[in-house]
Amino acid sequence: MIHTVLIADDSLFMRKALCELFDREEDFDVCGEAENGSEAVEKARQLHPDLILLDLAMPVMNGFDATRILKRVMPEVPIIMFSGYSDSSSEREARSVGVWAFVSKSEHISVLLGQARRALGIQ
Repeated sequence: MIHTVLIADDSLFMRKALCELFDREEDFDVCGEAENGSEAVEKARQLHPDLILLDLAMPVMNGFDATRILKRVMPEVPIIMFSGYSDSSSEREARSVGVWAFVSKSEHISVLLGQARRALGIQ
């Protein structure tokens, strides 16, 4: 079964790299991209992804605020925050707003893929 992923990151380079990563995997298909939290909310409403991958620090609306809205609109969709900020307070806040997993951009990419699969019950 193919699972759709919406990727939101303000860095074009990071978005493209993540899209390529998930598109190479047999069980994932990137259904959309967003460059800020507000756009992520809008695209999620349109595309109904199975999984949402959000950066924390984005212009217009950050990942925390986007998660708060997304969890009200589609509470069943897991959200993974993939961030350059890896301190414990950011992780705690992410969990408190409904993020399924918090993955640091400094971790090996296999950690992100593993969390994505676990969030969707694929492994």
